[in-house]
Amino acid sequence: MSFRIAHLSDAHIGPLPRPMIRELLNKRFTGYVNWRRRSHIHNMEVLGEIVADIRAHAPDHVAMTGDILNIGLPEEFRFARAWLETLGDPTHVSFVPGNHDAYVRGSLPWIVDTFGPWCSNDGDSKTSFPYLRVRGDIALIGLSSGVPTLPLLASGRVGEAQMRVFASLLEDTGKRGLFRVVMIHHPPWQSGASFGRGLTDARAFERTVARHGAELILHGHNHRLMTRKLASPSGAVPSIGVASASAVPGTPHHRAAWHLYTVEKRGNGWSIEGRIRGLQSGERRVSDLGEISF
Repeated sequence: MSFRIAHLSDAHIGPLPRPMIRELLNKRFTGYVNWRRRSHIHNMEVLGEIVADIRAHAPDHVAMTGDILNIGLPEEFRFARAWLETLGDPTHVSFVPGNHDAYVRGSLPWIVDTFGPWCSNDGDSKTSFPYLRVRGDIALIGLSSGVPTLPLLASGRVGEAQMRVFASLLEDTGKRGLFRVVMIHHPPWQSGASFGRGLTDARAFERTVARHGAELILHGHNHRLMTRKLASPSGAVPSIGVASASAVPGTPHHRAAWHLYTVEKRGNGWSIEGRIRGLQSGERRVSDLGEISF
């Protein structure tokens, strides 16, 4: 039996609610100015086409790897939950937050209250990171790398406590023979993003995977297709980044897209096939853009 996983990220839904003055007396001020400059990049009609295409392919599970929001306003969270519901119910959709979801410290309680059902362990609706969901032979492990940062920074961090539990989950699910899919927002390797935008404990993440293994790592953040292989006890682990689900202009690897992975168990191993679905140059319809090379 095969299992199909849809992966999308960085929706950056708009338009941005009008903030109150007191809500801009922090990092949100620079974020608000930046959003007004780049709001034309993220097109909600295109995002709607991406979501419709995902639903038409009826994947077994959807992985959304962060940045639904822009500057973490309370009103944004209401819109974000309504949009996340269009992807599917929490049983079939998993979410991990990005830096724009955790934009300021005041955004963190809203993440817990809003997204709990989509980022929780099986049988529990409370937000928990990392979390584990098992679907047949597939283990879905969600990590939060979204942390509040200073203005003009977009870095992320997993943290020691979360990393310890992550290692334990990898070890346990590996012994059970499950196909381990790790979901995180930031590229989880050193030099995975430019200065001030990367995962600050990427080295620790790489060491954890090198010791305990994984089969597939999914991330967003850089708004473009990215491929990398991380070391593990059983061989190279593909780490794949996806373009923003709403971006219209840019190079072919930056335009709006989502990925569809088909996982099959074959003997004592696994096979993975990946396809890119997204915008062709100059078009607003979603089509097949080719395979993902592993």
